[in-house]
Amino acid sequence: MVNQSPVETALSRAMIRWSLTKSTPVAETPTSWIFRVEQNGRNFAALKILKPLAAEEERRGAGLMQWYAGEGAATIFDTHGDTIFMEWLNGIPLGDAVRKDRDEEAAIAIATVVGQLHRPRPEAPEDLMPLRERFEALFETDVKAWPHTARDLYARANGIAIKLFDKPSAQIPLHGDLHHDNIISSDRGWLAIDPKGLLGDPAYEVANVFQNPAGSTKLAADPKRIAMLADMFEARLGFNRKRVLGWAAAHAALSACWLIETDSPITTQLAVLPPLLAAYDLV
Repeated sequence: MVNQSPVETALSRAMIRWSLTKSTPVAETPTSWIFRVEQNGRNFAALKILKPLAAEEERRGAGLMQWYAGEGAATIFDTHGDTIFMEWLNGIPLGDAVRKDRDEEAAIAIATVVGQLHRPRPEAPEDLMPLRERFEALFETDVKAWPHTARDLYARANGIAIKLFDKPSAQIPLHGDLHHDNIISSDRGWLAIDPKGLLGDPAYEVANVFQNPAGSTKLAADPKRIAMLADMFEARLGFNRKRVLGWAAAHAALSACWLIETDSPITTQLAVLPPLLAAYDLV
């Protein structure tokens, strides 16, 4: 008998545990292996088998998804060890709407999803990561790691982040990585996937939207687009406009710090930071 790999073993056990009948590999991501599975040959579902290095963060996100109970997010049916058994979403990512010139429609969809995710619920998960901890890379990066001409952008964004953390806000469970390509269409509407499981300021939830979707750098850097998003989130979610723009700038700088750590280009972040900071100054 050929020895099974750890992922094959986990898949076999999951198929038996949840009485699944057929599995098809769909994707391998940096954090997991994803399979589409069948239940009784009728309904599709998804199995997510976590990689060891990402298991803690992914389990935290799965706990938050269970807490959402299918409101604004994909439903998790059950978890066991490092395997997550969840709803299969058969649609397209919201990023596709933006790429087809439906950016404002996409912004409305994001606001709707956030409204559902932020609905008050009892007994929030206890293992959520404080937002301040998530920002460690921003505060610990040496400014000299940034391109010489962009160090003022880093300094400004860093200062804004400190100011935001110093000014108290509500502390609620956050998806923590909400952007267009982490929102998928389904028979139940647009649903979020892959949360990080954070605890912090509600206005941070939309920060990552400003530099997304991937491949839309020119759009993301457009001051009119920045204003449209800020207007949308203020009007539909009641978020403080200055905090929204502040978090967007701080998050863009944090993203750049993560990319610098892996010697990856920070083209998008360098493009969006100047107009974000300018918009922040105007409020």
